[in-house]
Order: sequence, then C-alpha cells, then structure tokens
Amino acid sequence: MATASGGTPAVLITGASSGIGAACVLDLASRGMRVYAGVRRVEDGEKLVAQAEGDVLPVILDVTDQESIKGAAVRIGEEMGDSGLAGLVNNAGILVSAPLEFVSADQFRRQFEVNVFGTVAVTQAMLPLLRKARGRIVTIGSIAGRAAPPYFGPYAATKHALEGLTDSLRMEVRQWGIEVSLVQPDAVATPIWGKLDSAPEQQTVQLTPEAKELYGADVDAMTQASRKMDRRGMPVKRVVDAVRHALTARRPKTRYAIGFRTHLAAWAVSRIPDRIRDWYMLRELGMK
Repeated sequence: MATASGGTPAVLITGASSGIGAACVLDLASRGMRVYAGVRRVEDGEKLVAQAEGDVLPVILDVTDQESIKGAAVRIGEEMGDSGLAGLVNNAGILVSAPLEFVSADQFRRQFEVNVFGTVAVTQAMLPLLRKARGRIVTIGSIAGRAAPPYFGPYAATKHALEGLTDSLRMEVRQWGIEVSLVQPDAVATPIWGKLDSAPEQQTVQLTPEAKELYGADVDAMTQASRKMDRRGMPVKRVVDAVRHALTARRPKTRYAIGFRTHLAAWAVSRIPDRIRDWYMLRELGMK
C-alpha cells in the first residue's frame, strides 16, 4: 500500500460522517492507516477526530460538487506526493423510497447524482493518485443490487448500476495493478434503516392521498419490514472487516457478499424464475 512520508498508508472514505463510513474510518485509523474522512460538515469531521485512535484527517467532500471533489484531490495529492493513495472507499449514498409511480424526476436524479455519478466523479478524480500507489478501489453496493425490493426502485437501480461499473472498471485499471472490489451487504444495523423519515441521507417521498389509496397497504408493510431490518441488521463490523480485507489482502475478492440473504439473492437470480422470487420477497415483506 502507498505510504505517507512517515510510512503510513493513506485511504480516502466518502460518506464518512456516520454508519458504515464512520465505522471504516475508525477501524482503519486504529490499525495505523492515515484516513482521509470525506464529510460535508466541519462538525462531523471534528467528531470523528475526537473518537479516533489514530490519524484521521477530515476532508470537506460533497460527491455531487465537482469543485469539492477537485479540492479534495488536490489536497490529498499535495500531502501524499509521490506516495499516492493506497485506497478509495466509495461509501457515500442516499436512499429514495416510494412507489415508482410517485417518484419525481428530480428525486430520481438526486438518487443517481449521489450514488452513481458521485461515485464515478470521485473515482475519476482519485485515479491518478491511486495509479501512483497501485492502490485499491472499494465500492459499497447492496443486496438490492442483486435482488430489487419493491418501493426501493431508485435505490436498487443505482446499486445495479454500480455492479456494472465495478466490472468494467476492474478490467480497465488492471494494467496499473489497481484492484477493484464491490462490497454487497444485507441490511446493516446503521442509521440508513432506522431513520428513513428523518436522516438527510434518506428521502422518503411524501405520498399524496391518491398514492396512499393505491399503495398504502404495501407501503405500511414495507415500513414495518424496514424497522425489522433496523433491529435485526447485521453488525456493521462485518462490513468493516470486508472493506479492510479488500484494501489490505494480497489477493482481494472482486465481490464480498455479506449475509445469508445476499448469498441467497445471488443464487436465486440465476436459479429461480422471476415470479417465484417475486412471491417469496413479497411474502417476506408481509405483502399480499
């Protein structure tokens, strides 16, 4: 891995203010890495520094703002010099949940701006630094990238897009020794599930009376299922362990499917007819 002047590998993590991103920052810093924590607010960076046991350097980074991305790349490039960047963890993301019939074009665009275009923009900006170090690129996908649930259509579409982008990128950057991995977790015990109505990272569409009449029963069932996911989600440590392996292993995996349901979804996609899979998923979500 690339090292700073003192011999410390440097990694950039986007969406580092909470959840999986924050957990990865604290874990990698505690293991001796220099971690650039991409956050949108100064106070979020200060909170991470206060919690960390190690070298955490907050970077103001909005993955939808090209100037913000450029500024982060310039800063890291100046501080790391010829050592480059040992790793990039594309974690920033939001979740738009609603019946597709009632998701506005602007809401759909926002979902893709953050989850897909933001991931691409940051990766493009950091590739010169990663090339110097023969670094690693790790992107956080989702079980929804293999099996899309109802009412999470915009989110699932972005995670499917990341599957294809990761495959293409992995082959394109092979010539510089850059490894590319996709982490595919099931529901994780982080705020992404428990704060669908309040967290700025989540955009639950407010349903009109017509939408409630048409989809109300299903949406209520999906809300209850989401709350169960929050309570029963896997420990974030399992995702952190996969990210660390992808960054440090001599031969990292191209995909890290985490959780029984993720493995089941991967198997079912190739083995079970669509209508049977639909029936099973709807049953599990409490929908008739």
